[in-house]
Amino acid sequence: MARPHFFRLKLLAACLVLAAAAILSRSLWLPVLGYALVHDDGPAKADIAVVLAGDQVGHRIEKAAELIREGYVPAALISGSPGFYGLHECDFEIAYAIRQGFPAQWFIALPHSALSTRDEAPVVLAELRRRNVRSFLLVTSDYHTARARRIFLAAERAMAGGPAMRTVAAPDQFFRPDSWWRNREGRKTAFFEWSKTVASALGI
Repeated sequence: MARPHFFRLKLLAACLVLAAAAILSRSLWLPVLGYALVHDDGPAKADIAVVLAGDQVGHRIEKAAELIREGYVPAALISGSPGFYGLHECDFEIAYAIRQGFPAQWFIALPHSALSTRDEAPVVLAELRRRNVRSFLLVTSDYHTARARRIFLAAERAMAGGPAMRTVAAPDQFFRPDSWWRNREGRKTAFFEWSKTVASALGI
């Protein structure tokens, strides 16, 4: 009768040791979880930039404007999911960029009804095909780059091909791959992005 009790004690001790080891080594493995969300190819010459929806602050469109200013692309297609009061996110985003001093002609609005990156990708790719785009820079928040890249590559395969793509990361004010767990918003960002990553991998 003592053996099951002894086994439970050993199991509990092992769990405590593992938990302590995880806590003590968190500065080693937590950054791995952050960097796994990021895939940044860096900029290169392309026909156009594509700014994905989902940024409530403006860092994505600011990054696209920077790419235009530096001569990598002539313009940016601004993807816009449904927003507030009958407007789309691209309407707010372009207005914001103009207030920051960027020329309005740099930006092309693409309003649509997609509510996820998975639904957004075929809409964007269809528009790029309509415009005869051969290469583009996919601009999104750093924590979103790896998942967005996988989704767009899968969408291109489903469409029997698409333009050459490079993923360019825009910074986020809260998420840092090497220290995301040190602030509440960074923890929330990592949690939700990993939840979406797992769900996407499971086909949910």
